[in-house]
Amino acid sequence: MAIEFLLERFDQTKDAEALIWGDSYGALVPAGTQCVRYRSVLYSELGQLVKFWQERLQKEVVPKGAVIALEADFSPNSVALLLSLLQHNCIVALLTAEMKTSRDELRQIAEVEWIIKVGLDDNVSIEQTGTQARHELLHQLRDRQHPGLIIFTSGSTGKSKAAVHDFILMQEKFQTVRPAQRTLLFLLFDHIGGINTLLHVLANGGCAVIPLDHSPETVAAAIAKHRIQVLPTSPTFLNLLLLGGVHQRYDLSSLEIVTYGTEVMPESVLSNLNQLFPNIRFHQTYGLTELGIMRSKSRSSDSLWFKVGGEGYETRIVNGMLEIQAKSAMLGYLNAPAPFTPDGWYMTGDLVEIDGDWLKILGRKSELINVGGQKVYPAEVENVLQTMEGVLEVSVKGEANPITGNIVTAKVRLTTDESLREFRIRLRAFCQDKLESYKIPVRVMLVKEKLHSDRFKKTH
Repeated sequence: MAIEFLLERFDQTKDAEALIWGDSYGALVPAGTQCVRYRSVLYSELGQLVKFWQERLQKEVVPKGAVIALEADFSPNSVALLLSLLQHNCIVALLTAEMKTSRDELRQIAEVEWIIKVGLDDNVSIEQTGTQARHELLHQLRDRQHPGLIIFTSGSTGKSKAAVHDFILMQEKFQTVRPAQRTLLFLLFDHIGGINTLLHVLANGGCAVIPLDHSPETVAAAIAKHRIQVLPTSPTFLNLLLLGGVHQRYDLSSLEIVTYGTEVMPESVLSNLNQLFPNIRFHQTYGLTELGIMRSKSRSSDSLWFKVGGEGYETRIVNGMLEIQAKSAMLGYLNAPAPFTPDGWYMTGDLVEIDGDWLKILGRKSELINVGGQKVYPAEVENVLQTMEGVLEVSVKGEANPITGNIVTAKVRLTTDESLREFRIRLRAFCQDKLESYKIPVRVMLVKEKLHSDRFKKTH
């Protein structure tokens, strides 16, 4: 059975905390939210909750192999429902409120037959849609009698794509027992990294702490209150945490490991983090919606060089771009061609530099700026601008130009009251000995709005 190994481990750790949910840590509770201030769920209780939902699914006559939209954020019921649905061999499409594409459109793409909604108060509703799933990838899972996950890409560069995973292949890596740790669930319920973190914690008898929101203040308060050991997050969040000074207001000494991924880490931010937190190990992760999260090893806590792969994964570099072959790769997209080579390698779109077995992510091939034949990586320019005094956030991209093909443009969010003219003069002087002239932004825009999404990933 799909999660039998998890249920066995729940029995082995029945008196330990599995989940902590619904604590605002003194932060403002959103209007209309009826949320328990604090709820701790033991492994014995989580096991009982899984059993309850298994019986409810049978009572509702939900057939095995059904395509279910589970619309939720992390909570006791959403976690138990996810496990129950997988045990029932269902194909689960994960949806959250933060998605850019409308839920109706995503349900249509996934050919959803049942909708299960878990509210902010953890109440649950179940309804049937009348749709019949016919896509060949869904039938492939049914023929195997395997549960599946449908995980949508962010859609940041276009339409969201629906990646179909065979959960039996995904869960194999969680069979190996590793240390139990108290981990904050920062990445969301519909994110491959969020699901990976949850399963890793539960498979090892750790405790998953679910914050009410993902602001630096709330996350720092949760770390201090619950003595969090592991924080999986993004470079953008870590930069905002530093600039906001919340590390000065909360005791973060319990943190042992901070993992970061989803975007390129600026060297300046990583350097500042290591200086401020010498006892924390900063570890770069690598994963994709289409492949899952791979095991990785950073050269050192303050290095952007890392190794990626491990059992079930192989890597190669073709024309400077990382390609990966994975046993647990998605079966394909429901609504787009899959970017696999004829011999089965996934083309990641990430440009890399290599040093022996070590890799360094330079950026997305799709975001590379060609200025008169010269290559400009947005992350390199952002890294320099981020070190300027008064720069809170910066986002760099290319813009078409009739003479050079493209120019470098920058959106900047400041903490100062400078005019655009004053800042442009300061920027050019600052960059003069740090960047080649063609890399210095030609067009600069000062903005008041945040330059990151609700998932704390840089926006362009």
